[in-house]
Amino acid sequence: MPARDASAVTRLAVFAPLDSLGRAETIVRRLADAISLGLLGDGEQLPSEPDLAGQLGVATVTVREALGELRRQGLIVTRRGRGGGSFVRAPTPGEITGHLRRRLRELSVEDLRDLGDHYSSLAAGAALLAAERAAPEDLGRLEEAGRAFTRACAAPDREAQHRADGWFHVEVAAAAQSARLTREEIRLQTEIGPLLWLPGADSEIRRRLLKQHGDLVRAIAEQDGGEAARLARLHVGESFERLIELHLGLVRP
Repeated sequence: MPARDASAVTRLAVFAPLDSLGRAETIVRRLADAISLGLLGDGEQLPSEPDLAGQLGVATVTVREALGELRRQGLIVTRRGRGGGSFVRAPTPGEITGHLRRRLRELSVEDLRDLGDHYSSLAAGAALLAAERAAPEDLGRLEEAGRAFTRACAAPDREAQHRADGWFHVEVAAAAQSARLTREEIRLQTEIGPLLWLPGADSEIRRRLLKQHGDLVRAIAEQDGGEAARLARLHVGESFERLIELHLGLVRP
C-alpha cells in the first residue's frame, strides 16, 4: 500500500523529537503506530539511521536498537547494499486480529470506559480546534479522507475500512494545527482504533459512521466548534459501547 499524501503536521508528528522519556521503546511505539495506521505505507523506505536519529533527537545507537525491535516484530525489513535500507512491512489482517482479540480479553470494562473517556475528550477537543483553525487545504484533506472512507465502506475489506477511518480522525487532529494533538491521535488510533473495529460494522453501522463523518466535516467547515465537538464525542462514545459489548461476549464463561 503506498504512503498517503500526509499533511505537514501529520509527518511532523511522526518524526518529531522525542520527549525526555524517549528511548528505543518510544521510537518503536511511535513507528509501529504509524505503520499500523498506514501513515507509513507498506514498502516505504524509512530515513537512514543517522537521519532518523537527527530528526528524533536521539543517539544513532538508540535508533539502531529500535529498528532491531521493529525487525523482530516483523514491521520492517532491512536490505543491504546499493539501494538498501529499512523498509516498512505492514502486518497482515490475520496477525492483527489474533493479537487484538487476546488484548481485548485482558482489559476490563473499567479500562475500556476510561480509554473511551480519554479518547472522546481528545477527539472533541481536536474537532473544536479544527473548526476554529482549519485552513482550506486542511478541509480538502479532510474531505478526501471522508471520500476514502466512503470507498472503503463499499468494499468488504474491514481492515481497509479501519485504516480509512483512522486516517479521517488523524486529519481532524491535523486540521487543529497541533502536532502534539496529532501525535496523541496517532497513538490512540493504534492503541484503540484497531480494537474499535473488532466488532465489525454491518451495513447499518457503516451508514451511521458515514453520516457522522459527513456531519463532522460540515461542522468543521462551517466553523461550528460546539457542534463539531458534540459529534466527535458521540462518534467515539458509540464505538466504545460496541466494543464493550464484544468484550463482555469474549470474557463470559
